[in-house]
Amino acid sequence: MKFETITLHNGNEIDPYTGAASIPIYQASTYHQFSIDHPGVFDYARSGNPTRQALENAIAKLEGGCRGFAFASGMAAISTVFLLFSRGDHLIVSQDVYGGTYRLLTQVLSRLGIEATFVDTTDLKAVQEAIRPHTKGIYVETPSNPLLKVSDLRGIVKIARSHQLLTIVDNTFLTPYYQQPLALGVDIVVHSATKFIGGHSDVVAGLVVARDEEIAEKLAFLQNSFGAILGVQDAWLVLRGLKTLPVRMETATKNAEILACWLVQHPAVRQVYYTGLPSHEGHAIQEKQAKGHGAVLSFDVGSEEKAKRILNKVRLPIVAVSLGAVESILSYPARMSHASMPREVRLKYGITDGLLRLSVGLENVDDLIEDLAQAMEEKVSVLISGK
Repeated sequence: MKFETITLHNGNEIDPYTGAASIPIYQASTYHQFSIDHPGVFDYARSGNPTRQALENAIAKLEGGCRGFAFASGMAAISTVFLLFSRGDHLIVSQDVYGGTYRLLTQVLSRLGIEATFVDTTDLKAVQEAIRPHTKGIYVETPSNPLLKVSDLRGIVKIARSHQLLTIVDNTFLTPYYQQPLALGVDIVVHSATKFIGGHSDVVAGLVVARDEEIAEKLAFLQNSFGAILGVQDAWLVLRGLKTLPVRMETATKNAEILACWLVQHPAVRQVYYTGLPSHEGHAIQEKQAKGHGAVLSFDVGSEEKAKRILNKVRLPIVAVSLGAVESILSYPARMSHASMPREVRLKYGITDGLLRLSVGLENVDDLIEDLAQAMEEKVSVLISGK
């Protein structure tokens, strides 16, 4: 079956007990054991819940993995995956990684003796050179947040396998609809399901999918031990969001492509970052490893003052953190997604004070263009001197 069909018919869409066309919300913390010697599948909700399991099975199938795991947030998912590593381990991480991931690595895991080196993972030579004797994994965002850098996943997997390193990819921007890292040899995929998978700005969730059973068993142990599981009602909301993922991604991506081409021509814009533009340095690799370019783009207007003016004048996109919703969301990375990254580091990585990130939604694209045009219009007062 094709992806669009699998989102609706994946074995987790019908309640096996009643035939209901929507998996029920099993609001239970514990389960009666009819036999102590032969316990049931579920015993305690931290360890498993039928609603959550339906979501975990669905995302595993969509990503082409052996097992999925649902967490209370994207950062809970990422944090649990990083618990696969131990004191003394070293990780290679994409340079312009999401600010929350950067904060976790530099302020939390560093205290536990897990070290990270931030590398431009679009440069395979730099990735190779960053490997140390105690390197255990490579963590990649592609396209990256917020500069949309594209890392060659096949190339990174080849390097990782030659050194027995674990590969982890944040697939939030593209979702399995456009990109399936496990099919390219990656070991683990993570998602902030708060974004495109949930898709409606009404749930916070994280998802993880493992490629093989050995890794899945380790993640299952950590999920149960660490306990940062997704609540049952939130699991139901994410399941509902998954059903419309293909049509949402298609519409939002078409809008993003039109907007990116319009922004490139706008005199107030210094640079546009969108992998769908042939001028983007990662365009060719993206075409080889993904089916599409997604609905997120960034553009630089040159200064904090100009960025704030636009943020204050837009009417349609909400000005907020997060992305991947039915409505367009305009964000200011310097003060939002990457506020936890020191300014000097942020600027070094190219995340400037004039950078805006736009997650394009399902509005009419002409209305979005009209709104951005008025927000970027600079009125100049002209003094005319008379006699």
